[in-house]
Amino acid sequence: MSFLDTILYNLPEVAHPKQKKLAFKEKLKWTLITLILFFVLGLIPLYGLGDNALQQFEFLSIILGASFGSIISLGIGPIVTASIVLQLLNGSGIVKFDLQTHEGKQRFQGIQKVLAVVFIILEAGIYVGMGGLSPSAGISSFVLIFQLFLGGILILFMDEIVSKWGFGSGISLFIAAGVSQTIFVRMFNPLPSPSNPEIATGAIPAFFQSLSVGDPLTAALMISMVIATLLVFLIAVYTQAMKVEIPLSFGRVRGHGVRWPLNFFYTSNIPVILTAALVANVQLFARLLYNWGFPLLGRFSGNTPVSGLASWLYSPNIIGQIIKGNLTLAAIGQASVYLLFFMGGSVLFSFFWVQTAGLDAKSQAKQMMSSGLQIPGFRKDQRVLERLLERYIGPLTIMGGLAVGMLAALADLTGAIGSGTGILLTVMIIYKLYEEIAQQHMMDMNPMMRKFMGK
Repeated sequence: MSFLDTILYNLPEVAHPKQKKLAFKEKLKWTLITLILFFVLGLIPLYGLGDNALQQFEFLSIILGASFGSIISLGIGPIVTASIVLQLLNGSGIVKFDLQTHEGKQRFQGIQKVLAVVFIILEAGIYVGMGGLSPSAGISSFVLIFQLFLGGILILFMDEIVSKWGFGSGISLFIAAGVSQTIFVRMFNPLPSPSNPEIATGAIPAFFQSLSVGDPLTAALMISMVIATLLVFLIAVYTQAMKVEIPLSFGRVRGHGVRWPLNFFYTSNIPVILTAALVANVQLFARLLYNWGFPLLGRFSGNTPVSGLASWLYSPNIIGQIIKGNLTLAAIGQASVYLLFFMGGSVLFSFFWVQTAGLDAKSQAKQMMSSGLQIPGFRKDQRVLERLLERYIGPLTIMGGLAVGMLAALADLTGAIGSGTGILLTVMIIYKLYEEIAQQHMMDMNPMMRKFMGK
């Protein structure tokens, strides 16, 4: 066994449950405990923190599941960055993993965890060293870096707890929690805005206040944000129901069959999470480099990038500019590049995720065969089932990736509260969580169903 394998097989990890199938209440308990812990950690400030230059990037913290200035200022950034790097290496063939075997999957997950720890240390050092989170007088930078490292490790293990003991994944749960909190506050908060004390922070109170003082422009901007938020929410809910159903039968039980669903968004929210996190990291590091005196990724005017890569990967509020009457060709071009990048990134990560997560035709056919399912009218052969699935999975991977990327980018361009991408991700996460909870609840309530499905 190589030195690397020795490290990978001895990494600290959250133990798997001893039971083959956890009860519904047990999964719900660990999911809620982890969610509460996430909110609590977000309220613990970094000891010895002086200037918090990252505080102005609240919209980025939503996607990164972070709370800048707290012990979890890194959020899910290092975990997602490690996943992006490893998927790109595996997809390009530079580093190859046999994800069809248990050992290959274990090795892939182990290297991903090692990379996540490396990025936790690296990003903690960058945040502090480049002035994003500066220590107060008399406090060493290593004190802040150690706290950020501790918070990053806690997020890493909390993600494992949810994945093994709860519903869904920790990454998805933390994004949904942060976005939901942001939407509620920005929609209903009646307290005055720091930038404009005469207007409330929440869009709905601000709308009525603007009407009462005779400010139709502000009222139009506020109500457009609310409408855009509701519209993105409804479209996201509608698209979740789009799926292709393949009729299959139980070989051992004549006359009984099921419809195996393949969602239009075949790879779910993962491509958007990875693309959005990539864009958020570019914006964040562009600002840190700019503050440091090296505008390699672009220059800023206030919080808005005005040149370089950062400006092209920034979503302008097109609806807001139309209402104000200052829409320009440059903003339209910027929006077009942003849209194309999201669509291309989502397709790319969709392809990689299909291979990484065992969603390819061969893996799905094997899973169906192990459940006793086959195509009605055909002999029980995995190759036949695999060829049928290839007709659907390839097109769904491309079209689903393009559609989810386009929807996320267009949602961002509307200026929706909590960011369009955040709302889309939250709806997809909650919908998937609901399906998993409903399925688990049905299995617990009906033991005969669980035995029939071979669970």
